[in-house]
Amino acid sequence: MTTLLIADDQTLIRTALATMLGLEADLDVVGQAGTCGEAVRVAGETQPDVLLLDVQMPDDGLGVEDGIEAIPAILAASPDTRVVVVTTFGRPGYLRRAMERGAVGFLVKDTPVDRLVESIRRVAQGLRAVDPELAAASLSIGASPLTEKEGLVLAASAGGANTAQVAQSVHLSEGTVRNYLSSAIGKLGARNRAEALRSATDNGWL
Repeated sequence: MTTLLIADDQTLIRTALATMLGLEADLDVVGQAGTCGEAVRVAGETQPDVLLLDVQMPDDGLGVEDGIEAIPAILAASPDTRVVVVTTFGRPGYLRRAMERGAVGFLVKDTPVDRLVESIRRVAQGLRAVDPELAAASLSIGASPLTEKEGLVLAASAGGANTAQVAQSVHLSEGTVRNYLSSAIGKLGARNRAEALRSATDNGWL
């Protein structure tokens, strides 16, 4: 029997997955979570064989930006758990980030049910399960060209924040923020900050 934890902030999707997967004779859903913090706590309590993890989930006090960034904390709480990211956002950069942080699977939410079940069984056996199209795209696009600080500053500029607001949010001087933004725009081949932000987001680098 393979035990499962399902972490997704959308209750309808989470409960539907739990119900559907619970019908499989060899799968047992032992917990659900709606935030990153809850995913870590429930993983520690239940020690599931496999965790299905959404990307866009609330932090809930863990201090992370999304589900991918929560993977190390989840694995610290439950070292033997095999993490499979299941997301609406099939971005190559997300795949690379997830694998770098310890995930062993990455699927999009429109994956057919039989493939999802097969993927769960594969990772439970110690194998990997990655959407083949995303894997190919990730290899062709490569890693993010941005440094950690460039990505941080670019992400903080979302929503039209001005330089002073960005500087305050990331605790850097305005001059340093301008330098990082200029560098990020240049590396991404963008014409302006908005275009750079869109490019980095579409590739899953932010």
